[in-house]
Amino acid sequence: MATGKDSALRLMLVADLVNEAEAMVSRLRNAGTAVRPLRPESLDELTQMLAQQPVDMVLADHAAVMVPFEQVAKAVMGCGRDVPLLAVLDGVTDEILEQVQALGAQAVALRSRPTQFLKSVLTEWHDLEARRSQRRLEAQMRETQRRCDMLIDSSREPIAYIHEGMHIRANQAYLEMFGFASFEDIEGMSLLDLVAPAHVNAFKSLLKGLSKGEDPPPRYELTAHDIDGNEFPAVMEFSAAQYQGELCQQVIFRHQAAEADPELAREVEELRQRDQATGLLNRPTFLRMLEDAVVDAAQRQAQYGLLLLEPDNYQRILHEIGLDSADTLLSEMADCLRNALAIEVAEGRVQLARFSEHSFAVLAHSDHTLTFNLAERIRNAFSAGVFEAGGRSSSITASIGGVQIGEKIASVTQVLAKASHGVQSSVAVGGNHIEIFDPSAVDRAEEERIQAWVERLRDALANDRFLLHYQPIIHLLGEPRAIYETYLRLDTGTGETVTPMSFLHIAEEHGLLGQIDRWVIGHAIDKLGARKRAGKPVALLVKITHASLLDASLPEFIGEQLAAHGVDGSSLLLQVPESKVFINLRAAQEFSATIGKLGVKMALEQFGAGLDSFQLLTHFVPGLVKIDRSFMEDLSKSSTSQHRVHELAQKARELGIRSIAEFVQDAASMSILFSSGVDYVQGDFLAMSGPDMNYEFEA
Repeated sequence: MATGKDSALRLMLVADLVNEAEAMVSRLRNAGTAVRPLRPESLDELTQMLAQQPVDMVLADHAAVMVPFEQVAKAVMGCGRDVPLLAVLDGVTDEILEQVQALGAQAVALRSRPTQFLKSVLTEWHDLEARRSQRRLEAQMRETQRRCDMLIDSSREPIAYIHEGMHIRANQAYLEMFGFASFEDIEGMSLLDLVAPAHVNAFKSLLKGLSKGEDPPPRYELTAHDIDGNEFPAVMEFSAAQYQGELCQQVIFRHQAAEADPELAREVEELRQRDQATGLLNRPTFLRMLEDAVVDAAQRQAQYGLLLLEPDNYQRILHEIGLDSADTLLSEMADCLRNALAIEVAEGRVQLARFSEHSFAVLAHSDHTLTFNLAERIRNAFSAGVFEAGGRSSSITASIGGVQIGEKIASVTQVLAKASHGVQSSVAVGGNHIEIFDPSAVDRAEEERIQAWVERLRDALANDRFLLHYQPIIHLLGEPRAIYETYLRLDTGTGETVTPMSFLHIAEEHGLLGQIDRWVIGHAIDKLGARKRAGKPVALLVKITHASLLDASLPEFIGEQLAAHGVDGSSLLLQVPESKVFINLRAAQEFSATIGKLGVKMALEQFGAGLDSFQLLTHFVPGLVKIDRSFMEDLSKSSTSQHRVHELAQKARELGIRSIAEFVQDAASMSILFSSGVDYVQGDFLAMSGPDMNYEFEA
């Protein structure tokens, strides 16, 4: 659902002051809601964002002057998209409520009442996702109805839909039974007009009962007549249905002559459901069974497996044996399939079908293990078999794709798409291969993967399996002080290391961030002490997470470690992303003030990426800022990035804060940075990170 851990609320904020917008974003983030904010500063910019960017919701300050609420409401209502508008108020009266609702606001969010604010935003977001889900379901329903129409049209059963006794739909078999050329000839005609006069009164009573909601009889015998007046005994079957949103009755007409000989009727029905070349179920019959399986999986959590298979190199084989032998070859392959699954077919647990020109389908009432075993038996049977056709003997392998049908994938469209993709993937790797998609197995594998990571992280904390790598931070004017940034790595025990991007999100979900931060800080201080005793003092820039800002006991731990290793606090700089400081501002201020007493300074990374980074510096003053790397990716080619880097560096310098440009990629960028006001540079172009600190700063 939308509020899952991997989704974010794409939120547009309309407020005169950036700190008001940041406060709203912080309130949502502190409540555990991921937010991707946008803040237009003019009506034109707002209109452009609504037209060009995905927006889930608009929060507009009712008292805004820069873009008045009335203009915001007109723009949102006129954008042609389902975007909820919420009015942000300091207080509400009946008059204000009526006014904002008249303008189109779905709700109000009170700035001074955090609980109400959050509830309003989240409620509207949930409602939006419910509407989106409903639209998706309606689209799927239309697709299902379209497929049902196709199945009805292709059915050899005479089928019609009756509303208030009138024909509103009939298939070709029904029209042929009564001698009509097209549906236009029968549309709107009363069903009574097809009933022989002797049975009209009784049939009228039946129709009246049906209109009152009475249950129809399981079968109804009468005499009918065609367009030419020729009478014939018939049997009718009724069932409640819907057609284009209208409640109606589905009617199946059968000649009673077929009913008089049940064995003949059974044989006719069997022939109608079978493919003539292979004797397997035909595609329409199989699709109806697949629809039933999908419904069963969705409603009763039953498990089914669908397999699609194609013979490898079919066109080449067909060219060798000739088109006139194609049916013989298909019959041979059908026999191979039947023999491979003979037991399951006999027990009724597996249905086999010819699905297209040269592909076959298997529907099994099975879990993933059994589905895969069936696929393996089919693959082995094909690869071991010899197929006779066109006077030639051929060995044929099969590519098999499948999908496990369950509650999480209960749509015929999805099921067929996944199975077809599996076939294509099997073909792409050379054929004679099986690929089966199982959403439940994916979930189980993900749970096992996460649990394995949690155990690995706990082991690394307990047994020092983490490592620190170091990258030099170089002063542009040649200041000789040695500064390195530390990078956390996890030792896999195989000679390779893993970066935090692979595991920090798992650590956060399982409450391990604080412990990892302490490990990093403790080992960084230990390294500072060792370098000092060796006469090679350095300063270290150490990344910490937002969990450390909320850890009231961490400053005491830092003080104890500094004292134990004889390290001055000025050698340690703790680095936190700008966004984490924004949403934990009070905690960050208190943390910075406390560690400042130890001589330790804070650094802001990703500086310049927020709604207004300069506004943050009025509340939180770090010792260093690291300019966001996004500005460095095209620095030598983008005048906009060059201007932004210069602006950020100059603002920091005005406040007595030193700046770092990271991710420097080329000499052209270096020449630009020399004139931009940046103090330090860092990047693989200058020096790679590694386990040793051996850069010559004085060179």
